[in-house]
Amino acid sequence: MFKGKVLVAQGGGPTAVINQSMVGAVLESRKFRNVELVYGATHGVRGIVDENFLDLTQETTHNLEMVAETPSSALGSTRDKPDLKYCQEIFKVLKAHEIGYFFYIGGNDSSDTVRIVSEEASQAGYDLRCVHIPKTIDNDLMVNDHTPGFPSAARFVAQAFMGINLDNWALPGVYIGVVMGRHAGFLTAASALGKKFPDDGPHLIYLPERTFDPEQFVSDVRRVYDTYGRCVVAVSEGIHDASGAPIITRLTEHVERDAHGNIQLSGTGALADLLVDLVKQKTGIKRVRGDTLGYLQRSFVGCVSDVDQREAREVGEKAVQFAMWGERDGSVTIHRTGFYSVDYHFTELKEVAGKTRVMPDNFITEGGNDVTDAFLMYLRPLLGRGMPDAYRLRNNYVPKVLKP
Repeated sequence: MFKGKVLVAQGGGPTAVINQSMVGAVLESRKFRNVELVYGATHGVRGIVDENFLDLTQETTHNLEMVAETPSSALGSTRDKPDLKYCQEIFKVLKAHEIGYFFYIGGNDSSDTVRIVSEEASQAGYDLRCVHIPKTIDNDLMVNDHTPGFPSAARFVAQAFMGINLDNWALPGVYIGVVMGRHAGFLTAASALGKKFPDDGPHLIYLPERTFDPEQFVSDVRRVYDTYGRCVVAVSEGIHDASGAPIITRLTEHVERDAHGNIQLSGTGALADLLVDLVKQKTGIKRVRGDTLGYLQRSFVGCVSDVDQREAREVGEKAVQFAMWGERDGSVTIHRTGFYSVDYHFTELKEVAGKTRVMPDNFITEGGNDVTDAFLMYLRPLLGRGMPDAYRLRNNYVPKVLKP
């Protein structure tokens, strides 16, 4: 085992359970005698470079447990995407503070940061164990069966569309809901778990794993509307045309970009509005509405999967155990066993870092506008206990007298 201090940081988008992973890593680290102090970097890698550390050794176990139950990133996060030069600055700070163990909780970019810092430490001959702890609501990390944060966000999406469907059934029309997911459609696909009856919505689900044809979309909506007198649609923010260009760029001339130069897809509401206008113009249907679920999906209080909480805690704990007892750096990965249980493996960083996992073909219907039973079976155990249900009145109509 190395000796020295532990540093924990959180990166990327917050989730409902990322604090479970942080607390799991902190409490597990405090069990080992070779650990001198446990620090937390505020606002991810930016906090490391700026040397903004909290001494988590001084935190009470009780308060840490309360924080673990609280959604969002308690240490704060960042959207910084470190390159080699940035990671060299990170390593310089880690070395100056005599950090022996670096745990970074995050997604694709975070795992790549861990890889680069690990390589810098190796080249310098500095004893530093670097471990990536998985997190992302997009569920797009390679090797993992699923990632902490996704089940709770999926539960929110499923329940949201359950409510949307009930509303749409009472006052029929067309509803279009845009869900997060730039390259992977897992979260949008979760909307299907809100269905109970055969005619329930979402009736159509569009994912970035398939090419989106606006004309076919309008035709699909018209067909469903003619069949049921209403239509509920779930759409991934990352839907694109055959060339790979985001659909939002085809429907409008003005697009926003984020700090990395990527087209801004989350939180603007633009795609939903544009699709609503398209359906109105092409079909003549008057009652067409759209929403963007946006940031509500990430840290919604009171809609957390107990399975997600448990596994998020365990990946934090396992990260420390792998670091203390192993002889290499890596990423903790989740693997499904049996009908539903999981095991945790320690995977080489190169297998996860900077790569993106998408939904497999057997999870998407041939028509590309819905999900299969295989996906429903995959997701249901992750949503946890206490999922609500929706019921209807039976159609025991009284015979008409004036209009037989």
